[in-house]
Amino acid sequence: MAGHGARGRSGGRPTLEEVAARAGVGRGTVSRVINGSPRVSDATRAAVEAAVAELGYVPNTAARALAANRTDAIALVVPEPETRFFTEPYFSDMLKGVGSALSDTEMQLLLIFAGSDRERQRLAQYLAAHRVDGVLLVSVHADDPLPDLLSQLEIPAVISGPRSAGESLASVDSDNYGGARSAVEHLLSRGRRHIAHITGRLDVYGAQRRVDGYREALRDAGHDADEQLIEPGDFSEEGGRRAMAELLRRRPELDAVFAGSDVTAAGARQALREAGRRIPDDVALVGYDDSAIARHMEPPLTSVRQPIEEMGRAMIDLLLTEIADRRPAASRGLERHQVVLATELVERASS
Repeated sequence: MAGHGARGRSGGRPTLEEVAARAGVGRGTVSRVINGSPRVSDATRAAVEAAVAELGYVPNTAARALAANRTDAIALVVPEPETRFFTEPYFSDMLKGVGSALSDTEMQLLLIFAGSDRERQRLAQYLAAHRVDGVLLVSVHADDPLPDLLSQLEIPAVISGPRSAGESLASVDSDNYGGARSAVEHLLSRGRRHIAHITGRLDVYGAQRRVDGYREALRDAGHDADEQLIEPGDFSEEGGRRAMAELLRRRPELDAVFAGSDVTAAGARQALREAGRRIPDDVALVGYDDSAIARHMEPPLTSVRQPIEEMGRAMIDLLLTEIADRRPAASRGLERHQVVLATELVERASS
């Protein structure tokens, strides 16, 4: 029977519609299976694959791309300088998750840096020519014009972390608020009472939510958050070192630090050692990300683990669904897809 079905009803090559009819599903569902979208149940995928095998359907990639205005390419856009991308583990872990999610599809991944105005202008022209089917945006700042540009161009897009509570684009994030709370609650349970916080970049919504979690955890434990114990950082090692030095000058009695990233914690550790403070005897230290840096620090760093690779995979999951539907969520009038993944405190010797 399989051999007999190798031609469609018209006597030519089997069509997508004929595969859909044989599998008992819609045309869009067949499209999702063929394009490798994870948003299809195992039973549906099996039914479509059986129908494809039975009919001998072969997707015509070139014709499909032309008909659907498809390029079979996705851009991972990083609105940061290249140096930051290659020095912070967050980005390599994100890339790993995105790459593994795309490995079973025909999609190509383009890595594009847009850290300067010139690079952004060049990117805008590139995107306006519709040379990619969708965009992943990582490390988005509150005033970044790129998300609005993508909405105007109606290019399917997913961002890592919303710009605000009212984000209009699909987004994937970790529970920044809950992660910060767990870090501060852990330090309080160890008897620490003067807990400082070195923030991430405060034009990043996730960093703002970590400050909220820090404050709320202290308030719930009956302590007023001392604003003199909060110092802005920028997720970098040098930023962590500078912020720590300033905190020690301002509040020398501090006995714990919650840093906005592991890289920031490494800088804070350097300043603490220069000031003759022992970790954790004098000052307990907690980071964020649970990167390789945390495991290799001396002493090993307690850190909030956010599932960065899983976030990368979830971003691809959302983006492939939007691409398969061929219209961004905003123009479909659907509810916003905001995925928030759980964090976990990993305790080590630094606290």
